[in-house]
Amino acid sequence: MKKLAILASGSGSNAEKIMEHFQNSTKAKVALVASNKADAFVLERAKKFGVPAFTFTRKEMDAGLLLQKLQEEKIDWVILAGFLLKIPEDLIRAFPDHMVNIHPALLPKYGGKGMYGSLVHEAVKAAGDTETGITIHLVNEHYDEGKIIFQAAASVTPEDTPDTIAEKVHALEHRYFPEVIESLL
Repeated sequence: MKKLAILASGSGSNAEKIMEHFQNSTKAKVALVASNKADAFVLERAKKFGVPAFTFTRKEMDAGLLLQKLQEEKIDWVILAGFLLKIPEDLIRAFPDHMVNIHPALLPKYGGKGMYGSLVHEAVKAAGDTETGITIHLVNEHYDEGKIIFQAAASVTPEDTPDTIAEKVHALEHRYFPEVIESLL
């Protein structure tokens, strides 16, 4: 049985879909939800599923506390689901090809530092793009530049707003992220 850790900084709707997907799985279980924000709603979602939660600061992560916790829990895969901090290189090296992220755009477009959440959807709208989507990729030392594992697209109409674009992207995230994680195992 593979042990998954989810890192999230906010609400955790993707984390919830992943916990739901694996709650009765024989392949894997979510063994830990970790957040850099003590008030992140993802921690409440973890409680709902009986998944242990762990909080840390950026300074603690950089000092190796998160890596230590992941190793203590014997985590096999690290899943970034709305985690906004840059991952330290020692943490990436500890999980080679076993750390995956989801990005709310079709990379390489709209990726990199500062491109997350509503900022991505606003950029898609401002550019007049006719499609957007999600990218699931391995994590490396550069924001949003790891090997792409999966992409799914949604059309964008002239009537769409950043909010309606976000709804389309969330639907793709919730549908595909748990399945793609399972396929990686």
